[in-house]
Amino acid sequence: MEKNRRGIQSIEIGSALLLQLARHVRPVPLKDLARAAGMTPGKAHPYMVSFLKVGFVTQTDAGHYELGPLALTLGLTRLQRMDPVKEASQVIEALAEETGQSVAVAVWGNLGPTIVRLEEPIQPLHVNLRAGTVMSLVNTATGRLFAAYMPPKLVERLLSDELARVGDAPETPLKLGHEAFEALLAETRRHGLSRSLGQPIPGIDALCAPVFDGAGHLVLGLLVMGPSATFDSRWDGAVAKAALQCAAEVSRRIGNDRARAP
Repeated sequence: MEKNRRGIQSIEIGSALLLQLARHVRPVPLKDLARAAGMTPGKAHPYMVSFLKVGFVTQTDAGHYELGPLALTLGLTRLQRMDPVKEASQVIEALAEETGQSVAVAVWGNLGPTIVRLEEPIQPLHVNLRAGTVMSLVNTATGRLFAAYMPPKLVERLLSDELARVGDAPETPLKLGHEAFEALLAETRRHGLSRSLGQPIPGIDALCAPVFDGAGHLVLGLLVMGPSATFDSRWDGAVAKAALQCAAEVSRRIGNDRARAP
């Protein structure tokens, strides 16, 4: 339906120039900006003149362009209205339907990674997971995702306490030392998502994908989980690709224009 709506082509063309300008940290010459947007400098110039008049862009003494005060005002207004959980809630139903698995949204809370939303497929997964559940930093895919990407100072106390408890409990599903745990975190960063196989719940596998804000900070984890017998737990499998694509879309919605789907 969106494709059938009549738009204003000049606005769409001009938006391509603004998008390219937003991707540069330094002022950009007209010819470079036009080339990046796939047009000639002669075609791009009238758009930039109009953007100058309304304050969307400014121009340096050398004639190079950068985003102006109107772009800043609009960007700040959007940032103030953004709610990562709300944005994620709009897409996790589709992720659960596409994968046929349970999907949850986790945020960093006072006690660690905490589930705030849960979306079940047609046949729900019978696990003790609900809104408010705090996830283990050591034993769960969700926890290891946050441990891998959150600033160390925020997690080190909780992590040290939990690693000590795990080390003293032989019955714990995952008994790790610091070196083994750091290897799992490195694996998470290497693949861009975390994974757990039959832990902490035997017979349940999970993948958790990160959502980053415009500053590159982790704000959410999108957890997909299901029975080990039918769950595609491969790093490059269908579930992983769907989770990463969904996380990239949420990241884009909250201002991270560097987010790319797999």
